[in-house]
Amino acid sequence: MQTSMLEKYGAARLPRYTSYPTAPLFSPAVDARCYGEWLASLAPGIRTALYLHIPFCRAMCWYCGCHTSITLRDHPIEEYLAVLHEEVRLVAARAGDRAVIDDVHFGGGTPTIMSPDAFLSLMDWLRRHLAFHADTAIAIEIDPRTLTRDMAFALGEGGVRRASLGVQSFDEKVQRAINRLQSAARTAEAMADLRAAGVTGINVDLIYGLPHQTERSCVDTAREAVAMRPDRLAVFGYAHVPSFKKHQRLIDESALPGAHERDAQAEAIAETLTAAGYTRIGLDHYALPHDPLALAAAAGRLRRNFQGYTTDTSEALIGLGASAIGQMPQGFVQNEVPTGSYAARVAAGAFATAKGYRLTDEDRLRAAVIERLMCDFAVDLAAVGRAHNIDTEFLMHGNTRLDALRDDGIVEIDAGVVRVRQDHRFIVRAVAACFDAYLGGSGRTHGQAA
Repeated sequence: MQTSMLEKYGAARLPRYTSYPTAPLFSPAVDARCYGEWLASLAPGIRTALYLHIPFCRAMCWYCGCHTSITLRDHPIEEYLAVLHEEVRLVAARAGDRAVIDDVHFGGGTPTIMSPDAFLSLMDWLRRHLAFHADTAIAIEIDPRTLTRDMAFALGEGGVRRASLGVQSFDEKVQRAINRLQSAARTAEAMADLRAAGVTGINVDLIYGLPHQTERSCVDTAREAVAMRPDRLAVFGYAHVPSFKKHQRLIDESALPGAHERDAQAEAIAETLTAAGYTRIGLDHYALPHDPLALAAAAGRLRRNFQGYTTDTSEALIGLGASAIGQMPQGFVQNEVPTGSYAARVAAGAFATAKGYRLTDEDRLRAAVIERLMCDFAVDLAAVGRAHNIDTEFLMHGNTRLDALRDDGIVEIDAGVVRVRQDHRFIVRAVAACFDAYLGGSGRTHGQAA
């Protein structure tokens, strides 16, 4: 049964639903003027997260789907950081001290490509201009291959307490096929330096579906990662989109595993991690039982945002840097993607907003339904409707996608509760898509503007 359902639903290209609506629906109708107004209207004391994008790496990993560019020189990074400082000032001037910063996340690219002094200077600048507090959580993504001990200790000094280390695979044959050579020993050394510096929350990223990967190599990588005892692991499926990311054309497509092999790899990793004592969380995360992510999942408080599964409960997200996405109570905004365009906007004293999306009440309702499905594999439609003051009956009426999933035994529906069956959780995104108004057959709209 699982094999037939994989063939029917597993190959569909569906969103990861780290936001709703998803980024392809953003438009230039939401511009810098809108963003400025939204910042100025933030409620005093609103709990806010920051995302800072550092779009530089020393070498290109061929599987990468991120917005980044390659530089062997420090000067472009220094110029970019100067622009980032100015963007922080512009945002602070409009938002004032109304936004209380609960969470900060540095992503990339390779955020730790900046020098230790540059990182500490940026953290000082952020604290001077925005309302941090003693418990502000700061996290950063790291390439262990280039992390120096000095940088690890600068991260600790700057207040970073959680780091995400890219591993992907320890199989050298796979590494050569994706242009990313990285030993387990180097990774363990980076992890030890971080822990010595006070960065005690460690996440490891793994990928399945890469060229030349097998179940055996996936299990071996998972076991080597577990031996380092990270607090969390995120396990993603490789998305091969060479028409969108041209460097992926360097990957030998004939060496990529098929859908059944990918599913077997994902399940083999899952079995390895759960056998090692990690709790399976949502679609693709794992955490030790005492970790806040596992505790949030057990209590029904798990959230999902652009970084994946999270405990972040912020009501607003300020995105800083080229391509960064933010979310105000009114909707989404995204900065210019090319660093040159981003820098030109900021240099002119303007926000770098290129596009965005203004949310409707129905969008917020559907977003809440999709988030609960992605986090809990179940949603009480009536309860979500009460929270949003909308009758949710329209979500079920004429919902041909949901009807098909029920008929196939993938979901169970009882008294308005939609629940994904345990053995079909691997296609939860197909269930979430049933409530996406911008995909066909997902229920009529409630009369709101799309």
